[in-house]
Amino acid sequence: MLTLATGNPAFAGNTIGITTDESIVSVHAGQRPLLRYAYKNVPFKPYVQQLFSPGGVNILRDAPADHLHHHALMFAVNVDGVNFWEETQAAGRQVHQSFPDVRTDTETDVENDKRFEMRHASFTELIDWINPSQELLLKERRTIEVRQGTDLGATVLTWQSKFEVPAGKKSATLTGAHYHGLGMRFVKSMDTGGQLRNADGKPGTIIRGDERLVRSTWCAYTANANGKPVTIAMFDHPKNPRHPATWFTMTRPFAYLSATMKLHKQPLKVTSGKPLVLRYAVALWDGRVEADQIEQLYRRWSAK
Repeated sequence: MLTLATGNPAFAGNTIGITTDESIVSVHAGQRPLLRYAYKNVPFKPYVQQLFSPGGVNILRDAPADHLHHHALMFAVNVDGVNFWEETQAAGRQVHQSFPDVRTDTETDVENDKRFEMRHASFTELIDWINPSQELLLKERRTIEVRQGTDLGATVLTWQSKFEVPAGKKSATLTGAHYHGLGMRFVKSMDTGGQLRNADGKPGTIIRGDERLVRSTWCAYTANANGKPVTIAMFDHPKNPRHPATWFTMTRPFAYLSATMKLHKQPLKVTSGKPLVLRYAVALWDGRVEADQIEQLYRRWSAK
């Protein structure tokens, strides 16, 4: 077990820590949990199992009975025709290899001539994407960072994935359904009564039923998580391919949000010597947050 912490231990709110055990990575601020990440003893892929607001509200749901392959906050697409989203005998697996970097840090940020202390914890994971025949299709270097600061008012998770084809392989082709990408399933209480918004105020294009696709720099969802209102926003980084992201949204019969690259319409090829880097963020506030506040945090995050 590895445990790291930074900040002033005399003040619980000023301390951020990260613990890695045999199957789970946990991030906490003082005694409050911020994130729980499952990487071993998982059926097909590592994923963020729980994510907590500054007030301690978890908004993620893992493996609900209606879709057992929905693992809270997860990334999955098809690679060379192999499905890494659904979980069947023909599905691929994302296999954990190691954590080459686990750290905590404190830095000073300047916003509108004011200085703020920013605390964050991060870990980098090496993952092999293999097909059912154990053939290596793609290599991923995934970095998850969790950040809190006195001025953010939110828990901010940054997800960065760097994909490379293995030695001896010329390329790998990414495809997928219209919902494949970085997807998020919410706790049951958030399936009803919520409100979806995006940076452009667009309603989106109906794909089927309540499922919509909309291009925008960010997409947000406000709902009650076990009686407590929360707002979640997903951000797409300007350097991502096909920016702004095409967001998949639905609210019936359950709520779901994912950042996609529209792979169902246009495949994306990763070639030898040219890694694919994807960067997203999830910001989580207690209560309802208005669009201008979401936009402000998006611009601040995307500028880095």
